[in-house]
Amino acid sequence: MLFIIGTIVIIVCVIGSFAIMGGHLAVLNQPYELAIIFGSACGALIISNPFSNIKKVLGALKEMLVCKMNTKESFIELLSVLYVVCKFSKSKGNIKLEAHADNPEESAIFTEYPGFLEKKEAVQLLCDALRVIIIGITNPHQIEELMEEEISTFSKECSEISGAVEAMADGLPALGIVAAVLGVIKTMGHINDAPEILGGLIGSALVGTFLGVLLAYGFVAPIANIIKKLHNDRKRYLECIKTAVIAHLSGCAPAISIEFARKTIFADIRPTFQELDPILNSLSIPNA
Repeated sequence: MLFIIGTIVIIVCVIGSFAIMGGHLAVLNQPYELAIIFGSACGALIISNPFSNIKKVLGALKEMLVCKMNTKESFIELLSVLYVVCKFSKSKGNIKLEAHADNPEESAIFTEYPGFLEKKEAVQLLCDALRVIIIGITNPHQIEELMEEEISTFSKECSEISGAVEAMADGLPALGIVAAVLGVIKTMGHINDAPEILGGLIGSALVGTFLGVLLAYGFVAPIANIIKKLHNDRKRYLECIKTAVIAHLSGCAPAISIEFARKTIFADIRPTFQELDPILNSLSIPNA
């Protein structure tokens, strides 16, 4: 929704101001220059990225349109999952977690939290950590290093996606110049025409530079920034899981482990202790 609102604001401010100044809107209608600029940018994106990365970029664009950031409710659900896991581990033993870690989609713990199950990288991070704990590696520092490595890999993979879109934004102004130069070449073929015709052709040529800069800084660069924010939001979700697991392995009680994890959440969406405590106290622990 914010992306749509921002797009409308940009178009109204730029095109509307141009029209109020007395500019002729028809001169901005240059579909061929737009095809040169945006088509070339897409071609450069294809050249500079493997097919798998291009698919991820398209997926990120779809995610960007929805712009589904984690909310307070998302983190309350996550903290609830982590609390149940920590309490189950304390009361039943780590070995009993094996069935839950191996089949999270059928787990009596995880199926209670569908929002968590939708986040595949989060499920994988938690379940992989539980498997390592189950086989006997309970040193908090070793598990922390393992989880940090997985989060770092996730972060690098995400940075390639937003980086590809940023590179596209960086190239658009130069491609706008390419379109403008081609327009000037076309104009030179009409050098003997009447001044009003020549002026119109020159104006049309300069639209290429305008479109390149507008697309770069008005649309594509903000899109790259949105994708980066979405990925950082998902990374913070993973950091919350890591903090709870490490606190649990360090010997903290489940409520204390969750308190450590709660502190990793940004203040504007962080549930307060008073909000979270009755929710955690109402949770039931499965028998197996």
